[in-house]
Amino acid sequence: MSDTNVELETNADKILAEAMRMSEKIEADIAVNPKKYRVLTGDRPTGRLHIGHYFGSLKNRVRLSKLGVPTMILIADYQVLTDHDAFDKISQNTKELVIDYLAAGIEPGENVCIYPHSHVPEANQLMVPFLTLVTKSDLDRNPTVKDEMAKSSIPLNAGMYTYPVHQAVDILFCKGNVVPVGKDQLPHLEIARQIARRFNNKFCKGGEPIFPEPHALLSKTPMIMGLDGSAKMSKSLGNTIMLSATEDETAKAIKKAKTDQDRHITYDPVKRPEVANLLRIISLCTDETPEAIAERIGDGGGGMLKNTLTEALNEHLRPLRAKRAELEKQPELIRKVLNEGVEKARAIAEKTLLEVRHVMNMEI
Repeated sequence: MSDTNVELETNADKILAEAMRMSEKIEADIAVNPKKYRVLTGDRPTGRLHIGHYFGSLKNRVRLSKLGVPTMILIADYQVLTDHDAFDKISQNTKELVIDYLAAGIEPGENVCIYPHSHVPEANQLMVPFLTLVTKSDLDRNPTVKDEMAKSSIPLNAGMYTYPVHQAVDILFCKGNVVPVGKDQLPHLEIARQIARRFNNKFCKGGEPIFPEPHALLSKTPMIMGLDGSAKMSKSLGNTIMLSATEDETAKAIKKAKTDQDRHITYDPVKRPEVANLLRIISLCTDETPEAIAERIGDGGGGMLKNTLTEALNEHLRPLRAKRAELEKQPELIRKVLNEGVEKARAIAEKTLLEVRHVMNMEI
């Protein structure tokens, strides 16, 4: 391994260790001082959400918003253009996301704002000054960019290449200081932290900094594998259970889930990852430990494991699905949520942009 790679790995370890330390500190404080924080979170509108999204992030967003934490929920529609050709479905997918959010328990209002970033031009005007604060080397080191360059047979477009900078815009325009992420998103967040620091150092000398350096709130939910047991749950791999699925569709999908040959069910994430994954999903539904569920199933085998998961998941999602069905009949409500979210986000972005123009000496 080269000295450069060793240095990068060491730096990544330091970033992870610091992120874990700060995440624990924020988690302890956020219940006591919710107004001290502003959370930025969201999704790309590539389709309806599945249970991986729900258990991995959506339930946590509901929890944080119920605590009273100001929460900005971004629908990253511009970012769909970087690696998808599904632009013809962006509008409908945006509305589907809002339906999933509301069905899960998100309540837009004073503390919660849902909006697509393509409708907030004031925020997107930060892209140009932010681009001047990063180098080509900064972007080349980003793991997502490196992965796309390695796996794609077509040239990387500039939208994907500058994706981390646009994410920084999304976080910093509203002065978000907490971003719920998994460990794989830390390099993106680190670029946002660098941009905030470099902007403040360059343009705010002798004055108050404009942008906070955002911190990660690391997810405590283990990654949910797809039903095929081979990779993270993903719509593109067809190994998901959608929140909008019927109970029969859920049962059919779970019947096809991969387990193993051992009839006696045990919780062993290392030696039996597929079985362990199904046990974890049951645990997320019932609040039992995976070990206790495995002991209860015992020699019932994969069939009983899948039946247990089907019953637990359908029971857990029944209220969400009922609410979702009602929301699908209320397109005007969904449009109202988006329009009000855009109005609020634009007001925040305009205030930030005025501050940015002032310190950059661009007022007229």
